[in-house]
Amino acid sequence: MAATRPRPNGHAGPSMQDVADAAGVSLGTVSNVLNHPGKVRPATTRRVREAIERLGFVRNDAARSLASGSNNSIGFVLVDLENSLFIDMANGAQEAARAAGYRLLLASAQLDLTQQDQYLDLFDQARVTGVLLAPMEDVTDAVARMRSHRRQIVLVNYAPAAGTCCTVLVDNERVGYLAARHLIELGRVRLAFVAARDDFQPVQDRRRGVRAAVAEAGAGVGLVELDSGDLQTGYGRQVGALLARRARADLPDGVIAVTDQLANGIIEELHTVAGIRVPAEVAVVGCENDRAAGSGPMPLTAVDAPGRSMGREAIRLLLDEVSSGERHRHTTVVLEPELIVRASTVDPPGAARRH
Repeated sequence: MAATRPRPNGHAGPSMQDVADAAGVSLGTVSNVLNHPGKVRPATTRRVREAIERLGFVRNDAARSLASGSNNSIGFVLVDLENSLFIDMANGAQEAARAAGYRLLLASAQLDLTQQDQYLDLFDQARVTGVLLAPMEDVTDAVARMRSHRRQIVLVNYAPAAGTCCTVLVDNERVGYLAARHLIELGRVRLAFVAARDDFQPVQDRRRGVRAAVAEAGAGVGLVELDSGDLQTGYGRQVGALLARRARADLPDGVIAVTDQLANGIIEELHTVAGIRVPAEVAVVGCENDRAAGSGPMPLTAVDAPGRSMGREAIRLLLDEVSSGERHRHTTVVLEPELIVRASTVDPPGAARRH
């Protein structure tokens, strides 16, 4: 058996040359087995793999990426992993990345712009092949910084200035429109739109869609807009408690919540705590169709934003940009939302319908 050569830093450990010596092949053949196995005959590949196993060789991807300027990893920075829409995006992206031979590195900014920038810098320093970014606010500077380092970047669920990078969107204005239109078609005429963080682009878009549906309905339908303070379940409970204190005649008969977490909090407070019947007295719609939407005590009607498809499309656009080089032209892909009708707006016999 070939002896393991001491490493230049003083630590013993098998090198690629050690593997080549043990397998009786050239250094280039070992490299091809690791990076381009299709170029090597099966018997030779088997011999190299056996030598790798026997010696305990571990490839140094950091050194490889320094030499090549990139590696076979893709970074994905998400604004918030508590929202299952972003989990679905990550799962879709991981499926597509794995199928193309790439690893997905995931980071959650936890609604913190400073943390988002830190993760982008970390992925840049790691020399990933490219980056997916699902922000909520303007990221013009971040995109420019990554591009100045020749790092491709695709935005997910956020529309940048035209032509600055590839983008995958759900039509969030349509999301708000479908949610409000559903309540109007059910005969609800006193609508409330519950939202917060209007600095977030999807919130702005959904608000526009709700307003458009109400304007289209005419004078018989009214709309109040309530600020929940933030977007999580606890803030929905606070809004629900405030609504529950109103006289029945002053209650909205239909509520659109900009996130499913808000919607679930509102339902919990109205229906479970205050005894206000959902949907008989107040129908509630969410705007994401997250993982809990169909499985809670009150299955939630929601407009489905196709997160998995968004993640898959983002990987496709990124790898197309990587392979196309200077021939690449930035593309925006817009996916259509879908209304999923459940018990929070209709009686159970009519629930679980897709529109």
